[in-house]
Amino acid sequence: PPQMKEEQEDLCTSLDQEDPEPPQMKEEQEGLCTSLEGELNNIDNTPMAESHCETDTGRKTFTCEVCGKAYKNSNKMKKHYRSHTNEKLFACKSCEKRFSYRAQLKVHMRTHTGEKPYSCKTCGKRFSDPAAHKRHIAIHKEEKPYSCETCGKSFCRQDNLGLHMRIHTDEKPYPCSNCGRRFSFRSYLKVHMRTHTGEKPYSCKTCGKSFSRGDTLTIHMRTHTCVKPYFCTTCGNSYTSRTSLKIHTRTHTGEKPYVCNTCGKRFSDTSMHKRHTAIHEEEKPFSCGTCGKSFCRQDKLVRHMRTHTDDKPYVSPALLSISRSILPSLVKKTPPLSHPPSSHSSEEKCV
Repeated sequence: PPQMKEEQEDLCTSLDQEDPEPPQMKEEQEGLCTSLEGELNNIDNTPMAESHCETDTGRKTFTCEVCGKAYKNSNKMKKHYRSHTNEKLFACKSCEKRFSYRAQLKVHMRTHTGEKPYSCKTCGKRFSDPAAHKRHIAIHKEEKPYSCETCGKSFCRQDNLGLHMRIHTDEKPYPCSNCGRRFSFRSYLKVHMRTHTGEKPYSCKTCGKSFSRGDTLTIHMRTHTCVKPYFCTTCGNSYTSRTSLKIHTRTHTGEKPYVCNTCGKRFSDTSMHKRHTAIHEEEKPFSCGTCGKSFCRQDKLVRHMRTHTDDKPYVSPALLSISRSILPSLVKKTPPLSHPPSSHSSEEKCV
């Protein structure tokens, strides 16, 4: 039909308006246009305003009865209507995830096959999604027209700026259904959920240790390669992660941003602050399997276990202090000489 043909032409034109794409990406776009043709023909029950408005050029517009947004043909309006119904007609046979369009399913299937047909000509990085490939290319072009009015940081995309603004507004629209903790980004929530499920999809090929986050695995790998790319400009010490360097820098600046709400003690390291807080809360999650005694910290449990194994790798500070106090009384005192030694005897000693 003429409207469908016009829809396809408009969609393909909008996809080609920016930079020319490689042949593979163009093929992806054509596939998207073709898939939309078949899908949109199957939707016949979309609510539209029966009386269409005439534009200045005499062309009719089709209005969505849900939000009032107008489109120049019915197919575009039907496509838009799925944003209200969240209708997903196409299911992945591997993981059963569903999608609104066949083209979206095609891109998703590459997460299972590992196919990455789009390559960055600058750095060689490959992508399975043409949209992700295009966003990556903008990084090399260094085009960042969207700037944050609060801190001045610039971004290549407006939606990235919108996400960044949540840092300043403290907006956290994504709550955890298990513990109620909220997050600024969906990706943060996804990673957090692994603390409840115990999922650790990232494994170290060297030692087999698993992690819930990819960046944590990257930092862990440096313990095998001994790579420490972050240097302290004050003392020259190097660290495996930017976070470790940041914590170390506070030893020079004296900054202690973490405060105990109970006693007011301040800490430069969030892990130290957390361990200290457990003392007040009397949380003792680490129990001895031999005698049942509980401890607030794992290292304290390890030290306690030595009382059962008779392992004594070092002298405790308390015992060392006692030893030093009684040591002088145990040493036999030499009586002072009644007269100084003769020069002759001293010379003989030197000889």
